Amino acid sequence: MIRRAVLLLLASLLLCAGAGQAQAAGYRYWSFWERDAGRWVYATQGPSLVRPSDGDVQGFRFAVSEDSASAVRPRGTADFATICAKTPARDGRKRVALVIDFGTPSDAPGGASPPPARTACARVSPDATTAEALAVVAKPLRYDTNALLCAISGYPEKGCGEQVSPKQRQQKPAAGRDSPSDGGPSLGLVAGVALVVLLGGAATWQVRRRG
Repeated sequence: MIRRAVLLLLASLLLCAGAGQAQAAGYRYWSFWERDAGRWVYATQGPSLVRPSDGDVQGFRFAVSEDSASAVRPRGTADFATICAKTPARDGRKRVALVIDFGTPSDAPGGASPPPARTACARVSPDATTAEALAVVAKPLRYDTNALLCAISGYPEKGCGEQVSPKQRQQKPAAGRDSPSDGGPSLGLVAGVALVVLLGGAATWQVRRRG
């Protein structure tokens, strides 16, 4: 009876461990962000539709993400005053601060080396979109047939929003990722430890019973 209960519990623990370690497929793409009250917010419209105001800060981050909820934010805390300090205001024009984060080697396609993140201040017409502002300071841009932004300053050279399988993601080095992690033990390790404790307890109980 004890052995059967232990085996059932072991099966449950292993299933839970597998589920916890499973990853959904992600997509490698440029995500678009807007700075709001000092924090990055995932944009609800594409850069070709958003018309930022003078003084706005917009960001782009290249990474592998499952969806907008798990997308990785641009790094850096530079504000508008810092980014546009050397670009004076001009009548009839607006200034848009841009943060361009090319990501980490773990997200780069085909072993490519991403350029370092940078900032730029675009001085454009009052009705310009973010995409138009980006084109002023980060050419060449590349789009696909559906107007999806594929490359900024020519990076990456190929590909556009391609799917990345869980296996491919696991093969990438984890170093350089800036997503939060609690650094705790994996669920598989916890399950293994729990199993040892349970088996030890069952063996002790049987010895005492026979005694």
